[in-house]
Amino acid sequence: MPYALQVPHAGGPDVFERVEVDRPAPGPGQLLVRVAAAGVNFIETYQRSGVYPVKYPLVPGSEGAGTVEETGSDVHGFSVGDRVASSQAVGSYAQYMLLDADKALPVPDGVDDETAAALPLQGLTAHYLVNDSYRVRPGDTVLTYAGAGGVGQLLIQLLKLRGATVITTTSTPEKAAIARAAGADHVLAYDEVPDRVRELTGGRGVDVVYDGIGKDTFEDSLDALRIRGTLVLFGGASGQVPPFDLQQLNAHGSLTVTRPKLNDFLLDVDERRRRGDEIFGLVADGQLKVAIGERFALEDAGAAHGALESRATTGKVILVPGGQDG
Repeated sequence: MPYALQVPHAGGPDVFERVEVDRPAPGPGQLLVRVAAAGVNFIETYQRSGVYPVKYPLVPGSEGAGTVEETGSDVHGFSVGDRVASSQAVGSYAQYMLLDADKALPVPDGVDDETAAALPLQGLTAHYLVNDSYRVRPGDTVLTYAGAGGVGQLLIQLLKLRGATVITTTSTPEKAAIARAAGADHVLAYDEVPDRVRELTGGRGVDVVYDGIGKDTFEDSLDALRIRGTLVLFGGASGQVPPFDLQQLNAHGSLTVTRPKLNDFLLDVDERRRRGDEIFGLVADGQLKVAIGERFALEDAGAAHGALESRATTGKVILVPGGQDG
């Protein structure tokens, strides 16, 4: 029988159980996908630990890639044998996952299955950040944090393709080397922001800050911006930013702050497909490199969560199912 990794109740990384499951049946408008690899994301650690309320038992995972094995009724544009990926699947920590066809992204021939599984969430995030939350233009100077992380490396590359000067941060020399290899122009320690940013920009400040850290970096992000600059707060890896006085935006120079989330930039099939085609196309053409930091067997989902929560990883963490049907 097929198997999945299940969270029976809230707990630590050791709470996962391997369970045999029936092969899912696709409903109207759905695809049944044999999972080649699944992406591991922080939201799943929050679901597993009970930080985010979910219904248990839970098979986590919204990101993955694989091959269509069956289509439900009313499916158009996909056939058995097609390779697809998504950041909006259901239960990707398994040998099979169900996926609404309108949320599936076609995977081009030039992209392998593991890369396809590692790309959707972080790649689509990087895409909407540089195109929509703040549209980066040639000559812009940009600060983004965690340049050795999965989103960080993709952001750096997309920003350089846009003609921007990129300043980023890392916590170790080894991670600094990774960020530079991705194309960063300047790599700083976290405690050098905002002073070094001001030095590097001749006192002006950056045009935009992409901040996925949150509580620990928010004030420095404001201080690093130019007059009428934009802070894009897209995550809270260090915790959520507490309420603050909007008058600070006036005092710092008529700043703009936005707090986006990915699904609001994937509102319909046309928008999903456009973003997916662009980001997968860049990978297929060799213009964008996807860094897979660690690969774990599906059965080792707990170890994958432990590695992610330790913040010692670089690039993307993925799970790879083994066997045919267990």
